Amino acid sequence: MSTATHRNIDLVVAALTAGGADPARVARLQVLPDAVTTAAAAAAALGVEVGQIANSLVFDADGDPLLVLTSGAHRVDTAKVAQLVGVQRVRRASPEFVRAATGQAIGGVAPVGHPKPLRTLVDRALEAYDEVWAAGGIPHAVFPTNFGELVVVTGGEPADVA
Repeated sequence: MSTATHRNIDLVVAALTAGGADPARVARLQVLPDAVTTAAAAAAALGVEVGQIANSLVFDADGDPLLVLTSGAHRVDTAKVAQLVGVQRVRRASPEFVRAATGQAIGGVAPVGHPKPLRTLVDRALEAYDEVWAAGGIPHAVFPTNFGELVVVTGGEPADVA
C-alpha cells in the first residue's frame, strides 16, 4: 500500500471513521499504482470477483443527485430505481454534476466523503459477499467494506437496483 495521500482520501477516511466503519478495514485502504475506473479493472487489480466491487454511481434523479452503490456485476435499471425513489426520471449524471455533488471525479467516487450526504441506495447483491471493495475518493484508491457497513456509513437504503 502506498502512503500517498490526497484530500479526497482524507475526507473518505474521516467520513468512514465518523460513520462507525471498522477501523481495521479503513486501515486497509490502498492507493494502487494505476487508476481502476471500472469494476473489471478494480477486480483484476485486487484479485477478487467483479461482483465484489461496489460501484459508486451518481445519477440525476429529477435534478437531485442519487448515489447508487451497485455490484460491479450489475447494470442499474434506471426505470426501476426511479420508481423506488419516487421520481419521474433517473439518468446518468454528467461529470460536472458528479463532481458538484461529490467533490470527486467519475471513476473514483467513494460512497462517503462528499460535501453533503447524498440519498443512497445500496444494492442488495453486495450482501452475497463477506467483503466488497469501494473507491476511496480518487481513481487510484480503494478500500474494503461489506454490505452492512455500507448501509450504515452512507445512511443508505438497501435495494434491488438491477
